[in-house]
Amino acid sequence: MHRILAAVLAASACAPSLQAQSNPPSSAEPALTLNEALMAAGATSPAIEAAKSGVTAAQAQRTVAGLRPNPSLDTMAENVAGSGVYNGLRSTETTVGLSIPVELGNKRGARVAVADAQLDRATLDAAMTRADLRLRVTQAYNDAAAAERRLANAREQVGIANEVLRGAKVRVSAGRASPLEEQRADVARLNAQGAAERAERSASVAMGNLARLIGRGATALDAAWFARIDTMGPRRPASGQDTLAGATAQADLTTATAQVRLARSQRIPTVTAGAAARRLEATNDTAAVFSLSVPLPLFNSGRAAVDLASAQRQQADAQRRVALLDVEQAIASATAEADNAATTARNANGPTLAAAQEAARIARIGYREGKFGQLDLLEAERTLADTRAAAIDALAAYHDAQARLERLTAPAPTDAKDAR
Repeated sequence: MHRILAAVLAASACAPSLQAQSNPPSSAEPALTLNEALMAAGATSPAIEAAKSGVTAAQAQRTVAGLRPNPSLDTMAENVAGSGVYNGLRSTETTVGLSIPVELGNKRGARVAVADAQLDRATLDAAMTRADLRLRVTQAYNDAAAAERRLANAREQVGIANEVLRGAKVRVSAGRASPLEEQRADVARLNAQGAAERAERSASVAMGNLARLIGRGATALDAAWFARIDTMGPRRPASGQDTLAGATAQADLTTATAQVRLARSQRIPTVTAGAAARRLEATNDTAAVFSLSVPLPLFNSGRAAVDLASAQRQQADAQRRVALLDVEQAIASATAEADNAATTARNANGPTLAAAQEAARIARIGYREGKFGQLDLLEAERTLADTRAAAIDALAAYHDAQARLERLTAPAPTDAKDAR
């Protein structure tokens, strides 16, 4: 074991000049980039379509809220089929007129205010849907890229194991080693092949999940994106109010406030005014008839509805403050997690990986020259495989943390009307 330790020490001195991570095999077809995947998902996602339909419905509701009440056509026949002079239709009085509700208390303006708030909320829902889809696609792309890298490394380990087995056979045939070395090398080869098969299935599932999410397949992904570690994170707002979550909570409060205004306007009765013409059958004369109908708020004054709306507004205000507190705490935690993941990824894909690669290279050379034993070689190869796996896991964790942080800090539309 002291030999392999010496090899690791020698590798550490050579580490800065080595490549941080082996690249996966290139493909003739251009690699699918993350931006292309996001565009494809946005064009085919049913969630985006549902969000757009929600905005369209809110716009239609806004139009409905601005409409005035329809007038009514009133027709009435009196003094029909009675007795005496009222027998038959001789004394019929026929009245035909129009009546129209007159909304007092600016009820129409209150309805429009509620509809506007709901439209803004639907617009924010659409923005949140797009942000959620971006997170899902990024995470699926990250999983697929990591699985692709794991598969490339697993196949490389199979090639290394085959080389070790061939070397062991040569040493055994020449009488320089016992058959036990060949057996150990064969076991290592079988283990490497099994790991490659598992990695291939995992990569196939990850690529399939990505293809289902974006509506198209891909044979290769952007390896440079997966290997890149940004030095600067996304724009992080100083307050949760600038985020989608904060804007959504504020939109709920605005809607609740508009509901209070609407409930108060409903307490003012709606007067129905009418004008009609009455024809007197007996004298063949015509007279005008005017009417005014005012509801009496004896049993329902509307006060209970105002109290209900006020309580709901207080609840929305409290929930807004809770949402702002939660999102600011989540951003702080996600920021620290993303920074820690970046540090881990840089270390795992830098000197640590380079040292493990150099140690394995020295062990292979020493094994061929008879300076190192087979156990030293197998230990170096196992250390390299574990280090590569840790490096890939660190990169995957970094990109996942970055994607979740970007979702938390996704800015709200500056103007809801422009966002539509």
